[in-house]
Amino acid sequence: MKSDSSRRAFLASGMALPVAAAAMPVARSFTSPLPEPTGSLAAAPEVKFRVLGKTGLKVSAVGFGCMITSDPTVIARAADMGINLFDTARVYGGGNNERLGGAALEDRRKQVIISTKVMPKTRAEAEAGLETSLRTIGTDYVDVWYMHNMTSGEQILDEFFEAQQAAKKAGKIRFAGVSTHSGHASVFDRCIKSGKVDVILTTYNFAMDGKIIEPLIKQAADAGIGVVAMKIMAGSLALPDIAASARERIKQPGVALAALKWALQNPAIVTIPSMTDQEQLEQNFSAMSSPFKPVDQKLLTAHLERIRPLYCRMCGKCEGTCPQGLPVADMLRILTYADGYGQFPLARERFLELPESARAVRCGDCKTCSVECPNGVHVQARLSRAQELLA
Repeated sequence: MKSDSSRRAFLASGMALPVAAAAMPVARSFTSPLPEPTGSLAAAPEVKFRVLGKTGLKVSAVGFGCMITSDPTVIARAADMGINLFDTARVYGGGNNERLGGAALEDRRKQVIISTKVMPKTRAEAEAGLETSLRTIGTDYVDVWYMHNMTSGEQILDEFFEAQQAAKKAGKIRFAGVSTHSGHASVFDRCIKSGKVDVILTTYNFAMDGKIIEPLIKQAADAGIGVVAMKIMAGSLALPDIAASARERIKQPGVALAALKWALQNPAIVTIPSMTDQEQLEQNFSAMSSPFKPVDQKLLTAHLERIRPLYCRMCGKCEGTCPQGLPVADMLRILTYADGYGQFPLARERFLELPESARAVRCGDCKTCSVECPNGVHVQARLSRAQELLA
């Protein structure tokens, strides 16, 4: 599907974001000098902080998403630079990511904010997961504990809230959170109306429909709920089926930096981009002191056109439209872990968590695909790749 109208909408939403964001509660700003910055960071001697909703936590605007990090020295240096939010999860690396992050931050525990996640089916599973997380990280408490990957409000059970409230009283967590990859309206509605959620972690990037996600973020911010943004880079920057010359351009830091700066225009959120090496750490850190410019908008517009056939923008319009019952958006997101992040084991692990009925389907058996993406994703081709690669 061609994209002239979508492209115009993207340009309009991107340039209009500072106006829309101005209506949101604006976090107070804080700056802090860095301890002896080195190299390219010598010209950027401060880190900027925002208050995370009613939690009162002063969080670096750029936090650290640990999911695909394997080098603990990157995590440790980020903390020394002044980044103070570090996000992990039980499901990352079968717990090894929690262990790596905990070891890297052990001597800095009182200076940092650690969040982790669990994907439970019952309260008992949630509580067991928290106990394992605490032991694995090597801490008596976590600052934010998320019920992870909630795709609808109905999925957030009352017993999950009960587990979080009990953990708070026991001093095992400071704040309760919910995470959603889809940014589903019912998830935000459930969190806000419950009065028991302190933080929402949601997908938020330049490729999403601002008319859907921006009002949800504002509603959460108005309710005093802190909002943390993940998947800032829209599926990473190395998706396949792109000409080699284009791929090399995409790997340049300009697009990644522009994507992060775009997100930081919204004063109601803090971000947790992935960081795998020192160069990426320095690049992401620099976004806090680099304004979003027209050249950044131009880079993102061009990049969006390149990834249009490949990247699910999580609008939710394909939900329930596959006659075989496939969770289309979930499968596209899982494929991105392999194609975008280069994390095949993670992608396969998530794929194998899908219902057996979904894993058994082969899209090649359908003569035509009834799922039509309004944003131009080649759904049948992408799902077929996921099945071939991960099943």
